[in-house]
Amino acid sequence: MTDTNKNENENLEPSVEQVKTMTESNPSNNQDAITGEEMKADPHADREADKYENPIPSREFIIELLEKEQKPLRIKQIATILDIDDDERFEALSRRLKAMVRDGQILRNRRGAFGLIQKMDLIKGKVIGHPGGFGFVQPEEGGGDLFLGDREMHKVFHGDKVIASVIGVDRKGRREGMIVEIIEHANQTILGRLHMEDGLGWVQPNNNRIAQDIFIPQDGLLDAEEGQIVMVEVIHQPTKRSSAIGKIIEVVGDYLAPGMEIDSAIHAYDIPNEWPQELLDQLDAIPDEVTQEDKEGRKDLRSLPLVTIDGADSKDFDDAVFAKRRKNGWRLVVAIADVSHYVKEGTPLDKEAYERGNSVYFPQKVVPMLPEKLSNDLCSLNPNVDRLCMVCDMSIDNDGKLERTQFYDAVMNSKARLTYDQVHEMLTDKGSEHRKTFEDIVPNVEDLNDLYQILKQARSERGALEFETTETRIVFDEQRKIEKIVPVVRNEAHKLIEEFMLMANVATARYLKWHKIPMLYRVHEKPSEERLKNLRTFLGDFGLTLEGGDDPDANDYAAITEAVKGQPHEHLVGTVLLRSMNQAVYQPDNLGHFGLNYEYYAHFTSPIRRYPDLLIHRAIRFAWTKQDVSQFKYSEKDMKALGEHCSGTERRADEATRDAVTFLKCEFLSHRLGEEYDAVVTAATNFGLFVELEPLYVEGLVHITELGEDYFHYDASRHCLKGERTGKVYRLGDKLRVQVAQVNLDDRKIDLRFLSGDDDSSDEQAPIEVKKDDTSGSKSVDEAASQEDGNAPKKKKKRYYRKKGGGRNRKKKSSAAE
Repeated sequence: MTDTNKNENENLEPSVEQVKTMTESNPSNNQDAITGEEMKADPHADREADKYENPIPSREFIIELLEKEQKPLRIKQIATILDIDDDERFEALSRRLKAMVRDGQILRNRRGAFGLIQKMDLIKGKVIGHPGGFGFVQPEEGGGDLFLGDREMHKVFHGDKVIASVIGVDRKGRREGMIVEIIEHANQTILGRLHMEDGLGWVQPNNNRIAQDIFIPQDGLLDAEEGQIVMVEVIHQPTKRSSAIGKIIEVVGDYLAPGMEIDSAIHAYDIPNEWPQELLDQLDAIPDEVTQEDKEGRKDLRSLPLVTIDGADSKDFDDAVFAKRRKNGWRLVVAIADVSHYVKEGTPLDKEAYERGNSVYFPQKVVPMLPEKLSNDLCSLNPNVDRLCMVCDMSIDNDGKLERTQFYDAVMNSKARLTYDQVHEMLTDKGSEHRKTFEDIVPNVEDLNDLYQILKQARSERGALEFETTETRIVFDEQRKIEKIVPVVRNEAHKLIEEFMLMANVATARYLKWHKIPMLYRVHEKPSEERLKNLRTFLGDFGLTLEGGDDPDANDYAAITEAVKGQPHEHLVGTVLLRSMNQAVYQPDNLGHFGLNYEYYAHFTSPIRRYPDLLIHRAIRFAWTKQDVSQFKYSEKDMKALGEHCSGTERRADEATRDAVTFLKCEFLSHRLGEEYDAVVTAATNFGLFVELEPLYVEGLVHITELGEDYFHYDASRHCLKGERTGKVYRLGDKLRVQVAQVNLDDRKIDLRFLSGDDDSSDEQAPIEVKKDDTSGSKSVDEAASQEDGNAPKKKKKRYYRKKGGGRNRKKKSSAAE
């Protein structure tokens, strides 16, 4: 064998003994077996001949052989079928089969025979770790996850690609698995905090999905000190019988250094944050200004008074808007930064944008999807400079319904960079200084507001959901420590831009649907049957009934939010409604958007910071060519993979930012041990109550053992804990008095001591007082509430806890163990 075949040379350990033993028989006994003559017709033979001096059958052909044989085959059997009879080609075949095992294409059982994974009732997928020590295998082919107990998780890290077998069902009814083969280790380096004791070192990973520590021998400490954040190279991956071993390759910094929480999150969640050299080379070749050549062939909108409206701290401006009243309705122009002009498919810029998936917004730091030359300059619709844009030009009737849409390339020149607060003041205060500063565009802003009022009414009539949640902003001091956390107030200017972006996104989805082009929809599926059952049980306690039978829609949810508006439990009911819904995802199969009550919905308006939007722009460009859909660069299969990837990077960004913010809040509370606060219950669990300290907007845990001398039962459908003896109930929205007891920065945990709670909390709830004009379909909400709810869930097995002893200073169970 020549050196050209060395890419297949991988020495792999044989499969573990637990792999199901497969029966091998003589292939000649199988009537469907492939004959030697048939095997000579490898359709990829020319490709293999170009790659290797001693070509062997392609991977695709070997897989085809194993599919037709319908049984695992030893290497000698495979060689016989493939007419391989010399030592050199036999060795090349051996290397290829081992490489295919390495790449997860086939599996070798304990008898040394090779077969297809799907034929062995095995699952190939990615390990998803959980802070509790257990985990799951997320199948590559879709379907339900496979539960992994802590013993199985000791063999792997979060992110590893594995092959697992189903060994049964756990006590919660989940499919339980056992790891058969590790295809790929995802973590060659891990960021964490170094701990030392008696000369021994170990690193606790910052990513809480990696539950096992990494042991560091003395010669691998690199002069790092106790408590520092370090980067570890994993020398020995974890196995069934041994923990991971590593060596420190970089001392990142001190644990509490300003900004360390963000650096830690970036490394812990594998967020790309360095630009490859080939990308920088491509970036250098892009002119610093929009050129005349760039503008050619585009519609000239530079005289149109387009404006951007964003937050005061925003640096990248994706969208600009303009509205004008017409005889029978409105014209709405939404101009979006033309990122697709600069980021072409397959280029270094495109590959890196794909890997990042989206921009990640940390407190006072952004990890952008695109380099700043594009995100903050060339693509950003900055004021008073020419910029390239893709325009969604819409005609809307006087009832707020979309009539026609036209998409086209344009060049624009933003007439003003406005903030939400400035626009809000212009519209609510006729004497505002902003009306004087932006005198020329005030009429245009008023037109925007008039159209918004129409769209707002249409949204209400459509039944789209809108929950008033409290967003917060961290205010830092000079040392970049939290000074305070303040609520962010959403005014009508925020909602104005939101409605225009929603309209453009709907228009985009309809346009591409009509052209039958593969695309990524933004899908928000309807709530699951189990969640609906729990929701109905919860609402029943308040005398409310969710209409819609087995298939409620957003209108039915909206009827509930309207019924509780202004009532004491408005926030509580809204929170439970929100938690009953699914997470929105990107996928090529259109299942609608439940929350917005749209049949078609896609993301078009933020290509600077979201990769799916960039894909949508490319699809629109293809529609302009009027070519056959088969010529489009992306197939349905491609879009499915892209959707899964982008949904994953979105979740990754959410987890990373949440981790950094939680650390900052924990550090903030660590200086307030012993202080007492009023708090409100935000979640009930089987191990306690999560509460938010009202003046601080920081959440912590009141463990169930703190709640008093009683057995407390957790009721998932009613989101509460109930005392067996006293009947005392703690539910979402209840007011408590708590004391900061303990803060664990490593685990991002805040433990609170219970001092007192509402004295009138019981299992009985006063019915919601419903306004007489509230309606849900053809029935009023109070009429619906009087009907018996026949969808209450079956009673579940309860978990019991009791606090022993009356002292509050007793050491309680760690919340991390839950």
